[in-house]
Amino acid sequence: MDNKLSKIESLTSELLDLIGEDLNREGIKKTPFRVAKSWEFFSQGYRKKVDDVINDAIFNEKSKDLIVVRDIEFFSLCEHHMIPFFGRAHVGYLPNGKIIGLSKIPRIVDLFSRRLQVQERLTDQIANTIQEVLEPIGVAVVMEGRHLCMQMRGVEKQNSLASTSAMLGQFRKSAETRSEFLSIISK
Repeated sequence: MDNKLSKIESLTSELLDLIGEDLNREGIKKTPFRVAKSWEFFSQGYRKKVDDVINDAIFNEKSKDLIVVRDIEFFSLCEHHMIPFFGRAHVGYLPNGKIIGLSKIPRIVDLFSRRLQVQERLTDQIANTIQEVLEPIGVAVVMEGRHLCMQMRGVEKQNSLASTSAMLGQFRKSAETRSEFLSIISK
């Protein structure tokens, strides 16, 4: 990654120069290095694998009741403008003989959000991953995000909130199951 960091640092210096910034100004001198380190963090989802994140934390369990982890903070970068979007994710599933360590659900959210994204795909990737690793009766994911690309530029709508959902299995089939999940996350 060191060679990549140097390249990002160089590109950042070039960008700063192109927009008219003084590269020798005290507050800017170390900015290219700080930006390169930031991008290393922002993009870590590209270098992680689902199996590494889950790390064998799947357990056999007879539980059949709804499991929900809500208000998971996330941040990502819009793939269209490379500007942040952030908010909260709510993830629920109905087990079918297997459960996952609760801390692994936010880690799955982080895995996919630390890539260039659109919120719609991010929501689906989280739901599909839970579905693949647990084979539950159903999976529900709702994400609520604030997009700086809408707030800072373009339509400039400061209070807008984008909501996306992915409902798989029983959550798609049953209005009652879906309603139970939505009720829990709205508290």
